[in-house]
Amino acid sequence: MSLLTRIDRYLRRTGMPPTTFGRRAVNDPRLVGDMRLGRVPRPRLCARVEAFIAEAE
Repeated sequence: MSLLTRIDRYLRRTGMPPTTFGRRAVNDPRLVGDMRLGRVPRPRLCARVEAFIAEAE
């Protein structure tokens, strides 16, 4: 499962806006929007996002 898919599922489950997610996860409110437009995050950023989602679950 791609990182963007995991983020989208998390957003649907929690009702959190994409900008809030990006700000809380990695201090980047444009993260999700940019990824939807093709941005490919580096491994370190992916790890931070994964850790944020895992901590919330």
